[in-house]
Amino acid sequence: MPDPADPIDPVAPDPAPGPSNGIPPHPTSTGLPSNVAAALACFPLVGGIIFFILEKRDSFVRFYAMQSIIFGAMGLLFWLVWSIFFAILAHIPAIGVIFAVILWLVWAVVSLAALLILIIAIVKAFSGVRWDIPWVGPMARRQVDATL
Repeated sequence: MPDPADPIDPVAPDPAPGPSNGIPPHPTSTGLPSNVAAALACFPLVGGIIFFILEKRDSFVRFYAMQSIIFGAMGLLFWLVWSIFFAILAHIPAIGVIFAVILWLVWAVVSLAALLILIIAIVKAFSGVRWDIPWVGPMARRQVDATL
């Protein structure tokens, strides 16, 4: 039976894993680790603009920031077009209700898809993996490569 007066050696916890590529996250010009800054930059428009302006060295963060800016601008453009269609089509007598329901279903599907893409991008960025949002990623990569 162990003596209660003897101190028990605690087992040290395993260190938190770094990015999946095995390289520990390095600080950016914002002072945050690269993966954290990239994950925060994923928030459409606002996070992207802030981190694209502040971050001058890290292409990983700048890529996610530019991807966020383009994705957010596309979302804003979709909202504008959807609003115009809704304002016009929903007020047509007799069939306006049908158009309104269809447009709301389109809005719901696109919003859920955008939320899913946003969550995947944040998780991938935090994991240290460069992930291209379909159609947006290649545009962001060209823009970042042109500015560096």
